[in-house]
Amino acid sequence: MSSPLTFTRSLLAAAMTSGLCLPVLAAEEDGGFFEDAKTELLLRNYYFNRDFRDSGAPKSQVEEWAQGFILKFSSGYTPGTVGFGLDAIGMFGVKLDSSRAVSGSELLPVHDDGKAADNFGRAGVAAKMRISATELKVGELLPDIPLLRYDDGRLLPQTFRGAMLDSREISGLGLQAGQYKAVSLRNSSDMQDLSAWAAPGVTSDAFNYVGAEYRFNQQRTLIGAWHSQLEDIYQQSYFNLVHKQPLGEWVLGANLGYFIDKDDGRARIGEVQSRTAYALFSANTGGHTLYLGLQKVSGDSPWMSVYGSSGRTLGNDMFNGNFSNADERSWQARYDYNFAAVGVPGLLAMVRYGHGENATTKVGSNGKEWERDTEVGYTFQSGSLKSLSLRLNNATNRRSFNSDFDQTRLIVSYPLSF
Repeated sequence: MSSPLTFTRSLLAAAMTSGLCLPVLAAEEDGGFFEDAKTELLLRNYYFNRDFRDSGAPKSQVEEWAQGFILKFSSGYTPGTVGFGLDAIGMFGVKLDSSRAVSGSELLPVHDDGKAADNFGRAGVAAKMRISATELKVGELLPDIPLLRYDDGRLLPQTFRGAMLDSREISGLGLQAGQYKAVSLRNSSDMQDLSAWAAPGVTSDAFNYVGAEYRFNQQRTLIGAWHSQLEDIYQQSYFNLVHKQPLGEWVLGANLGYFIDKDDGRARIGEVQSRTAYALFSANTGGHTLYLGLQKVSGDSPWMSVYGSSGRTLGNDMFNGNFSNADERSWQARYDYNFAAVGVPGLLAMVRYGHGENATTKVGSNGKEWERDTEVGYTFQSGSLKSLSLRLNNATNRRSFNSDFDQTRLIVSYPLSF
């Protein structure tokens, strides 16, 4: 089997060739580089509190408050068979309240003396090119694919530096490939080498991936197949099926996934051997949505992912954990309510509970954990505060192999478009 990087080059060549053979309708209809440009500024105010409940924790509490500014610019494409454009992102975070005794929420960087930085930020650009329905981007990117999802769970989002190709020449079929060489974490201004969550101190030269997804059945069904490689650390294959089925006043859903992980190349973190299967079922009627999640990790290794990235692909991903330790089996029950059903659009509520057992960690085997999450959010629908959103969430985590804590977050976000 050819490596993902080799396949990436082949796919790019094929996509460009096919693009030249197809009518370039999109390029002819584009307004142009500046005419189709969009600029958005997100103001994000973030309060974070984590109260540790066991006597062995390094700190009794972590509590910080910060203000973030996230500016995104996306140009249109230049006219012609081949269109060129530019994306840019600039981010800046400011400390509002913190101290050495309560720092470490990952809202802000922490200096060697234990104090949080007064401010931090970074900026990046990505060049882009489009032929027909095939797009190539190179530079600072926010990948959101099943095998690599950027983390946006704190003040500023995580970013990656590399290249991505997205081709959608055939209706319903998406082909993707890419390579990333460096990452900037959510509380960092610097780029650093990639690593795995299983061993953050062991670095890799690159993360490569290829994937295909096909939507059909009036967009109600999706099947996907992906393969990735964190060079000299692990390889990962992923297969998934997503389906939604109307049934009277109900809409039933199923999200099924299966991962196969093994070590790669020089195996810098040792042998990797695991299988992870999940099933997330849903049932929706009116404003009510019920979920049931089942998940099992088999083998001597945990589920593999890039350090700092989000675990949103997994069926039992929650605010603070995703039950992905070696040998761990877990379940989740969740209930969402959308108050638009009773005439209050913009108001959402969620409660869920997840339980895991039989986990093998560095502490030992037969580990147990549970997490309970609640969240209430409201987005203003009109007036001078239109689009301003408030989210208040709480989590309780109890683990036999790690610290116990209670956590509260309040996030106020205000997007502005220019």
